[in-house]
Amino acid sequence: MKLKEIREEKEITQFKLAKMLNVSRSVYGMWEQEHDIIPLKRLIDFCRIFDVSVDYVLDLTNKTKYLNMKKDINKDKLKERLKQLRIENNMTQLELANKLNITRSLISKYEHGTNLILTSFLLEYATYFNISCDYLLGRIDEKIKVKKKIEI
Repeated sequence: MKLKEIREEKEITQFKLAKMLNVSRSVYGMWEQEHDIIPLKRLIDFCRIFDVSVDYVLDLTNKTKYLNMKKDINKDKLKERLKQLRIENNMTQLELANKLNITRSLISKYEHGTNLILTSFLLEYATYFNISCDYLLGRIDEKIKVKKKIEI
């Protein structure tokens, strides 16, 4: 992740940014050092503060932002796009769950919007299907490909 690079480019201290994100400096530091994964809500807040795309922060693209990028996620589009992409790739929830090493019920909860997707799963989903996190989150409407598809 590019948290540190983006923060330092704007000459903001960890302490100040942590305060803006409403977390302790030590918690933010763990995200920046990649000892812990930033929760999606805080990642979106980070992207809003710096006006950057989720894909850029997660190092899936070199583009800092997209044209007509929305600041927030659209939970309805997120659940629809997760399901649509799985179906377009002829996969059942169980097959996808097995590929990503999680339960089928968790896939179902993400697709129904019962649970907000975890940042780690969003990244795995995006890289597995070679699709933008910002697209999945409903922040952009164009289906943009990101870095090479990975096999899990």
